[in-house]
Amino acid sequence: MSGTPAASAATSPAGGADGDAMVVVEDLCRTYGSGETAVHALRGVSFSVQRGRLVALKGRSGSGKTTVLNLVGGLDTPDSGVVRVDGVDLSGLGEDGLLGLRRDRIGFVFQSFGLIPILTAAENVGVPMRLRKVPAREREERVALLLSLVGLSDHAAQRPTEMSGGQQQRVAIARALANRPVLLIADEPTGQLDADTGLAVMELLRAVVRSENVTALVATHDPQLIGLADRVLELRDGRTAETA
Repeated sequence: MSGTPAASAATSPAGGADGDAMVVVEDLCRTYGSGETAVHALRGVSFSVQRGRLVALKGRSGSGKTTVLNLVGGLDTPDSGVVRVDGVDLSGLGEDGLLGLRRDRIGFVFQSFGLIPILTAAENVGVPMRLRKVPAREREERVALLLSLVGLSDHAAQRPTEMSGGQQQRVAIARALANRPVLLIADEPTGQLDADTGLAVMELLRAVVRSENVTALVATHDPQLIGLADRVLELRDGRTAETA
């Protein structure tokens, strides 16, 4: 998979160069509904995520974390503002372009795991590659590598109902990496796990960022998990409150 590197050397919202950033967000606004019932989810959010970093997005429920992830991942469209991923302005992509972006460049990890119950761990990890029609041998080798990476080589033949929550989330992480994405987006990936298991999953995400050379944007409210990030971005009431 080949990405389109950012060409601009202009200063990014975080103070670095756009050419060093995997994600650049500029003055992002998103409102749901209208009139008195309108919800202003984002009110001019700007930030950047440097390549190869694990960035934690924190904030209370309703602060706009999931909205940011959906916009960066091309799952939603902003009312105004700019989102660039790997140098590509998402506003210039049609539905097919956004589908290709999500399929080829971005991996998603959700709180609910999202595994297919009737498939084994190995089959779940292989689904994204089947959709891209990756040859069987190449697919099997990649699945084996990823299950080894997340410590589940011995569980390849198990189905989700036969695995613990932590194991299921590890499978979900492996699946998100199947097509060698440049960006990993995780929305409360430890929300359904106990503290120790959640910490182990977050440590795995950090290790994956290093070993797979990906960039990760992770929404979480857990202070223990936030401490493992390379950088922390906070949202309050739809605005960027501070970065660390």
